[in-house]
Amino acid sequence: MTSPGWLLTIASLAAAATPACLMGQGAPPASDAIWRTRAAQSLQQRYPVKAQEPGNPDADKTYALADLIDLAEQQNPETRAAWEEAKSRADALGIARSSLYPTLTAVALAVTLRQATLIGEYFHRQTEGVFEPVLHVEYLVFDLGGRSGEIDAAKANLLASGFAFNDTHRRIIYQVASAYYRLLNAEGQRDAAEVSLENARTVEEDASARLANGLATKPDQLEATAARAQADYDLQAAVGAVDIARGDLATAIGSAPGTFFKVQTIDKLQLPSAIADSVDQEIDRAFSQRPDMLQQLARLRAADASIKQAKSSYFPSLSFEGDGGLARGYGQQDLLPGSYAQGEVWTTQLNLKWNLFDGARREYRIAQAKADRKTAQAQIDSLRDQIANEVWAAYSDMQTALRQQKAAAALLTASQQSYEAAQEAYGYGVRNLLDVVSAQKALAQARSEDISARTQLLLQVTSLAFRTGDLIQMQHWSPVP
Repeated sequence: MTSPGWLLTIASLAAAATPACLMGQGAPPASDAIWRTRAAQSLQQRYPVKAQEPGNPDADKTYALADLIDLAEQQNPETRAAWEEAKSRADALGIARSSLYPTLTAVALAVTLRQATLIGEYFHRQTEGVFEPVLHVEYLVFDLGGRSGEIDAAKANLLASGFAFNDTHRRIIYQVASAYYRLLNAEGQRDAAEVSLENARTVEEDASARLANGLATKPDQLEATAARAQADYDLQAAVGAVDIARGDLATAIGSAPGTFFKVQTIDKLQLPSAIADSVDQEIDRAFSQRPDMLQQLARLRAADASIKQAKSSYFPSLSFEGDGGLARGYGQQDLLPGSYAQGEVWTTQLNLKWNLFDGARREYRIAQAKADRKTAQAQIDSLRDQIANEVWAAYSDMQTALRQQKAAAALLTASQQSYEAAQEAYGYGVRNLLDVVSAQKALAQARSEDISARTQLLLQVTSLAFRTGDLIQMQHWSPVP
């Protein structure tokens, strides 16, 4: 019996041999304090998270949307992650296909034993030692659906990962295009704010000159000064919005947020004037080409293969095994002289295996596979409804954006004419300064709405192409249908 002293000694040695990192891991000791552990420091030292390296956009080049998309597809880590996932699924298919071929293994067996053998009325001590290098081969002759089901499931999973890779590109293209149009809107708002500030300064200077000549009142000058200050305030907000939008776009293309580069302005872009297809055509096209829908269909195919694989367990399987090699042995009985021997050895066997009872495991596996298939089908139905609703909403938003853009253009023209007329009438003394300030504010609002309407139209066109899957159908996508 082991004494308590020995037990304490063994426990102390085990505790000393336990790594400190394992001893320190566990749940937080209480709910009212931050959990700190040396394991976190070990993780940070082994897998350091470094700041993002600056990207490679050329500061002297003006990037169009297609150029930005190319940069994003090359630099964005999401595309690399999706690519590696697809490569992993391709390797999984290779693993599944390997079951179609025999397995050849080199084995070296070394055995030594000493035992007592009963011969007559006496036990005789026998010593034996055998060294046997052999080649072992195994091959599954047939299993009626097990291997083929596994291979079909691997093929479907590889197909699904390919569609997931395409969907990653679809989302990244949409992210880049959305960030690009938001930057164009921010830059347009900044330019409009600068023009509005210049107009407000002109009105303020004119009011001051008129006040000095006795042609205006002090309240008129104060109103003009307040309008100039408001225009300056709006400009500073617009400048900050440009910086944020530029950082968002740099992040979308896989560069550091502070990376500077020039982009094509909105004045160089052609605006769409109409929608080419009907909403029903857009929805049907989305069903046929959206990669997330195709990914779900591939998962349904994988579920069918899993059912096939599960059903194969009801049938027998036939396998072959064999060994071939050389054996060298030594033997000795009692104290007599020992001897060595060597020779060729081989074995072959066919195994017919048929599982007759397993506690209903096969039934549950088939039921589970069928439930997974129904889940996949339900997800397809849910995604179908979601896609139809998304395309419908995006189509309606694009129609609204088309009408708003035309209305905003007409409003800008009318506001420009009203401002010029108010200035001219004020010069003749027919209108007062408040009318000019009001017209200037209306013109500034009209400029802002015109820029917003144009970028919103481009954004809604991109959104519709994103919802239908058109973004990945053309190498260099254009928002003009």
